[in-house]
Amino acid sequence: MRQEDNTNRYINENDDSNYNMNYIQYQDNNNQNTKQNNPVNEGNNNVNNQDSEKIQDIKQMGIPNMPPNTVKEIQCITIIGEIEGHFMGNPQKKSTKYEHIIPLLYSVEESSEIKGILIILNTVGGDVEAGLAMAELINSISKKVVTLVLGGSHSIGVPLATAGDYSYIAPTATMIVHPIRTNGLVIGVNETFEYFKKMQERIVEFITRTSNIKRDELNELMHAKDELVSDVGSVLIGKEAVECGLINEVGGLKEALSKLRELINEDNKNEGNK
Repeated sequence: MRQEDNTNRYINENDDSNYNMNYIQYQDNNNQNTKQNNPVNEGNNNVNNQDSEKIQDIKQMGIPNMPPNTVKEIQCITIIGEIEGHFMGNPQKKSTKYEHIIPLLYSVEESSEIKGILIILNTVGGDVEAGLAMAELINSISKKVVTLVLGGSHSIGVPLATAGDYSYIAPTATMIVHPIRTNGLVIGVNETFEYFKKMQERIVEFITRTSNIKRDELNELMHAKDELVSDVGSVLIGKEAVECGLINEVGGLKEALSKLRELINEDNKNEGNK
């Protein structure tokens, strides 16, 4: 009671710093005692956190433990589903948004750790402008790029497959080559058809510039009438895409990574000789 009645006088007569330090020490001792008295609860919290992380990995990736993220010299980029451009695609379909891929390619170009890019393709095509923009950016990047077609790389996916330094296609993968087309309302005037012709020429020019196929053979494949039921074009499976010159080689992930590392080593040697 005496201390409560004379609180101000008691504090003033004693050193403030000692009072605060003693109070802090008292709190630390209490915290340590609490941890020592409840080691089971702390262990249970860690176990619960690990279990929740495993559950999230199973929901997102289908496996309980993801591989650890380490600094690597190869960046893998996947282009799957429909290539989405200036307009939103069907929410029920898988899609690759070009506004995601373009900043990713820029960040890879600026990175000093990443030396090469592996692009895995399984796309049905999509927006022509967006696909061609992505292909031009891939082709102009300074890093070594190897593309791998798995499943399929159709329509505007063809120039994406040829945009790298070297290309692979799985034995069962397909490539569908056809002229440019559009859905919806089209104004039937001569200027519209001229625009389509110019767009088609841009695609043909890019493919012939980034692959070994001849222009005449590419146009012949695009306008073939016996491959597709409701459209003109050609379906190339595995080695057929290699034989016509669109793709460099038939192979899978092992071959693509081996080739990419080979290109990176050659690039490093050239820089060392300068």
